[in-house]
Amino acid sequence: MSSLGSDAEQRDALVIGGGPAGSVAATMLARRGYDVALLERERFPREHIGESLLPASMPVLEDLGVLPQIEAAGFPKKWGATMVWGRDPEAWSWRFSETNRAYPYAYQVSRAEFDKILLDNARAEGATVREGATVTGIDLATDPNSRHVVAYRGDCGRTGAVSARWVVDASGQSAVLSRSLSLRRWDDRFRNMAIYAYFHGARRLAPPDETNIFIESYPEGWAWNIPLRCGQSSVGFVIDSRRGAEGISRLGVEPYFRRQLQAAPRTRAMLDDARMAVAPKVVKDWSYTSTQSVGDGWILVGDASCFIDPLFSSGVHLAIMSAVMAAAYIHAAERDPSIREPAARVYESLYRTEYTHFRELASLFYASNRTVESYFWEARRLLGAPEGAEDESERQSFVRAVAGQAPRGYERAVLERGDLPASFTESVRAVESARDARAASFDTATAMDAVPKLVADARVERRPIFADDQFQWSYVLIADHRPDGLPVSPLVSALLAGMDGRRPAGLIVARLSAGAATEQRRMIESAAVAALRLLVVDGMIEWRD
Repeated sequence: MSSLGSDAEQRDALVIGGGPAGSVAATMLARRGYDVALLERERFPREHIGESLLPASMPVLEDLGVLPQIEAAGFPKKWGATMVWGRDPEAWSWRFSETNRAYPYAYQVSRAEFDKILLDNARAEGATVREGATVTGIDLATDPNSRHVVAYRGDCGRTGAVSARWVVDASGQSAVLSRSLSLRRWDDRFRNMAIYAYFHGARRLAPPDETNIFIESYPEGWAWNIPLRCGQSSVGFVIDSRRGAEGISRLGVEPYFRRQLQAAPRTRAMLDDARMAVAPKVVKDWSYTSTQSVGDGWILVGDASCFIDPLFSSGVHLAIMSAVMAAAYIHAAERDPSIREPAARVYESLYRTEYTHFRELASLFYASNRTVESYFWEARRLLGAPEGAEDESERQSFVRAVAGQAPRGYERAVLERGDLPASFTESVRAVESARDARAASFDTATAMDAVPKLVADARVERRPIFADDQFQWSYVLIADHRPDGLPVSPLVSALLAGMDGRRPAGLIVARLSAGAATEQRRMIESAAVAALRLLVVDGMIEWRD
């Protein structure tokens, strides 16, 4: 038994932290029938930075059942963003509806209330929530079949301990488990700090952009102005960490904040008739990742695992996305021990891919800004240059995602406003040109007569995938240019298995549909043609007449 206490209460899973990541993880686990306890050191509602959400988070919030409460809270709907950034010194706007028809908006939320809605929802779903409970020790079992023990102290001095098969670290930037295991690695590309405050009575943008987040680049960095409900606004500045620390040390926090405000003319004009409601606060050196996010009976989610520059409001999205995956991973590992280790690798890969996407997008957006010249922007342009990538495969994955119009969608809209590094635009152009050429080579009318063959480095593997909110075994097509893999259906897997470089597609499909009724054969052939086209365009198979 752990040295932290022989009388620890027994749970299936323990979640550390009650922010969006912890609340969502606890909710999803409780829904699956697990006995879950959640420890949160503060008492909600509590103030937190990060008010601007993304449409990518809306499906999860809908699945949680909290959208009616969010709507009732009166949070402004966020339809897009307005920026002073890139080549053009004038403000420009883009809208989510341009790329996301299902969810053309998100919300500008007051995090104190938004986070409480999610935490109360976890309670309602059956999780045991203890607020005012600070973790004081963690004893991780070395045997994957044993239980971990987490000790805590209540805000009235009462102590306790929880024994659980699984520990989910959702403790935010405190990163209780990550720090204790020395997993955190700072990201030198984003050594910035934020200084922010709240105002009442700030001027809004002109319709139809009055609820957009406003972002302004200025010599010292960039400013944000997020319109919240009841006339309140979140206003902050992202600046170089070292220079900011020197300025705050010399002037003090509020005078330094006001100096930044004077240097950002459009943001300053929006606050001419406003009053400061909450004094400025500082967050510094926040960008980091973890060398490992899953271990024996433990998993990191949200900011406890990684956090990237707040330029694209990705924090809450990464938090709830990772929480959904973490709950699915735990459930899969409990049901099927054989999936435990391979699914852990998939979780790591998926989370890192999502993190890398926002990281590379922010790096390129910094590198592309030409509205101002200063130490801040010159340094970020150098750090953001594609040639400086630590991992070229990650850079190329990002290029392919942008070239392929990833579901988040707005990447191209904002990047096209900037003065992009030539090597990046050339890479995107090359990917798109190659795809266009392969698409042009595919003739649907003669597809069944052509001879398909897997490219030399392609192969099919059986591995876990994350789909429909669960980890499950599937067949995945992998190639050097798609190391993440492309999940394929049993039909496509059988189609690929029949490709030997000699048989035409029609013969392969005929063998697959042998014995089927006429209508079913037609459906199989139609599905095969559609799959073949996608595989040709993606560069997974070669195509010859």
